[in-house]
Parts: sequence; C-alpha cells; structure tokens
Amino acid sequence: MATLVCFHAHPDDESIATGGTMAAAAEDGHTVVLVVATQGELGEVPEAFLDDGETLAERRVKETLASAEVLGVKAVEWLGYCDSGMVDTPDNDNPECFWQCDVEEAAERLAAILRAHDADALTIYDSHGNYGHPDHIQVHRVGLRAAELAGVDAVYEATVNRDEMKRGMEAMAANGLTEGFEIPDFEAMDLGVPEAVLTHRIDVTRYVDRKRASMRCHASQIGEQSFFLAMPDEQFTVAFGTEWYIRHGATPAAAGEWATSIF
Repeated sequence: MATLVCFHAHPDDESIATGGTMAAAAEDGHTVVLVVATQGELGEVPEAFLDDGETLAERRVKETLASAEVLGVKAVEWLGYCDSGMVDTPDNDNPECFWQCDVEEAAERLAAILRAHDADALTIYDSHGNYGHPDHIQVHRVGLRAAELAGVDAVYEATVNRDEMKRGMEAMAANGLTEGFEIPDFEAMDLGVPEAVLTHRIDVTRYVDRKRASMRCHASQIGEQSFFLAMPDEQFTVAFGTEWYIRHGATPAAAGEWATSIF
C-alpha cells in the first residue's frame, strides 16, 4: 500500500479537484493525507451564516475536517499561510499570504510533511493553477520544489481537460440545454489545459456521491443552490466523474491512451 498526499490551496479545493481520486485511493487501502496551504479566510460567506464569534477560518477548518472524513483521509495538515484572495486584489500584496511566501521556505514546510508521512505520490495543480488563481499557482511552485526536497518522484498536476469541457458544452447546446447561455471561450479564460498534454484520466464515477457529499461539507462556500449541488445527479456525474492529471516530467499520452490510475 502507498501514501498519497494531496496539496491544495484552500478548503473545498480538495473536493472539487481530487475528491474522487482521494476516495478511490482510500477505499483501495492506500493512506491519503490532505495538506491545505491556507484556511480560506477570504472566501465569501452568506450574511449571518457564521455562529456568534466564529470566524470564517474556524468554520472552514471544521468543514475541511468533515470533508476529509467523507473522503477517507487519514490526516489533515495545514501549511499555515494566509489566504491571498482572488487575482489582482489588494490581498495579493499581504506579506503573510501564500502568494507572497518564500517558495523555498514553504517547500521545506511541505517537504517535512511529505517525509513525516513517507509520501509515495503528491498531487498539486498545473502550472497556471487551473485558472490563474495566485494561491493555486503557488501550490504548483511549492509542491514541485517540496517533492524535490523530499525525494517524491510521482507528482501529479490536477487539471481540467479543456477540450472535453468544450465538447460537453457543444453537445449540451446541440440538445437545446444551453438556451440563452453563451459557450465560454475556455482558451481565452486560460481554464485547464488542452488534452494533448494530459497523461492520466481517472474514472471516479463510483465515487461521485462521496465527492458531492464532501462538497456539501463546505457549506460556507458551496451552497445547495450552487452550480455544484443544484445540477441533477446525471449531469454532475458527467461533469465531475473524471479527474484529469499531468504526471510531471512524463510524456503526454495520445487521446484515449491515458493512464487510468496513479498507483
């Protein structure tokens, strides 16, 4: 059995990006460890949602622990940085935020966790953080360096298959399911990557119920009327039943020949 460490920027990122992979690994008997860079204290929260005296950071820590239990995570670790906020906001300049951290110092913090758990594999994000979020980009940078320091060779960049998303939207449009909705220009948005650079396609359809349940744990950020929870089960399975990765340093696979497991 192996140990998988999943490194994420904020609470709830683990549910959305790698929840199925984590649940599958845990069910197969592997040890799964979640590391979160920040407590996500700059997230938006509905008015009067928090208990009296409760901070958003405190609530999001509780939500993460609940999500981890759903996914079968053995341990949750916190890297200890402040949330950097969305791109091009004043919070990006906070010297205590993750975006402004010294990469070498942060990487050593993460490497210590990797060593402590005897990690065999690490998940991070792709080089532009899937959609350009500063903390997600920093996860990529810090994660790669930490893997070098700890001697972890198997590093997987969680990402989005931009081409598959475009095909899915076009199919929905052809069936009249996007009336009044313009299909986004995913390339202009810099969302995900073209499938020509991918190495792994992980089918997590068996675990979508658990993945959705872990999202539901993050109620401060993912409400019942959100995109993630409001869509019908069948559509959710189509949208979130596959998790895509680039194994760092590996040769991209031809379409349809992607690896189907990270172990």
